[in-house]
Amino acid sequence: MNYTKICPAACILRLCAPLSVALAGSVTQPGSTLGTAPGAPLPEGFYFSNTADWGVRDPSTRLFVDHPVYILSTPWMILGARFHVLAETALDANERGGRHAGGFYNPLLTGQLAWDLGNGFGFSYTFGAYFDVHHELAWSSTSIAQRLALSYTGGGWNLTANVIHGIHLDAVTDRPQISPCPAPFGLNGCNPNFVNIDLTATKKFDKWELGPVAFGSMDLSRPIASYERQCQFAPGWLVGYDFGPVRLQAYVTRDAYERNYSGHDTRVWGHVTLPLWTAAASTPPAVVRRY
Repeated sequence: MNYTKICPAACILRLCAPLSVALAGSVTQPGSTLGTAPGAPLPEGFYFSNTADWGVRDPSTRLFVDHPVYILSTPWMILGARFHVLAETALDANERGGRHAGGFYNPLLTGQLAWDLGNGFGFSYTFGAYFDVHHELAWSSTSIAQRLALSYTGGGWNLTANVIHGIHLDAVTDRPQISPCPAPFGLNGCNPNFVNIDLTATKKFDKWELGPVAFGSMDLSRPIASYERQCQFAPGWLVGYDFGPVRLQAYVTRDAYERNYSGHDTRVWGHVTLPLWTAAASTPPAVVRRY
């Protein structure tokens, strides 16, 4: 397991170029799928998940994010995979230098194919989009979202690697919003393509769940020549408890490495998942994932 965790981290650090100015980041919040098993297909049903997190990047920068997610696991099988539909919205609250701002984030709509590979292994491919929103804490472009996840959920384990790739349809816009371009182009928005890697390695002990987690993220493109790419890697630790239909998790992460942010981020997360309806209504399954 150490090899699985170290290799993605090393790749992220190697691809981070020595730059200087923090401007942007990933549309998908890095770390937001930790503790889940998105490679595993869900039983047919309708599920709700909510992740809230609060963190401090430097003494003057604080961010709170809450994003509810709805997942429909359909009865349809395509190419041997269960077909899921996911919709996600988010609320942002940001404080920087004494200035407060809040509002809606770019909504996400995706379709997912999830294969049960047997022996506890699952693999999924997700395709969809984050849609453009005219708000200062949202990105000023629609972006294509692709995700590849591999999960092992046998024997009470959750060993998951989730790779998230985003491509903006408009690299430069006339609205700065969450990602203004460097001066003297501050009235424009710069929207870089990105990749995230979320890693989970937890084990259940009766109803309790414990284990390390980690995430990395990096910009893949420069919308303009003077744009400075960002990257980070943050390990942490997760604890969870399974109440039956309702599953609660909490975890803390801290940047071990960052480039072109305003400092090292420390973040506290809370995650709840529950089935709203399942085809096997007699015994609702315990949910181990939110994608």
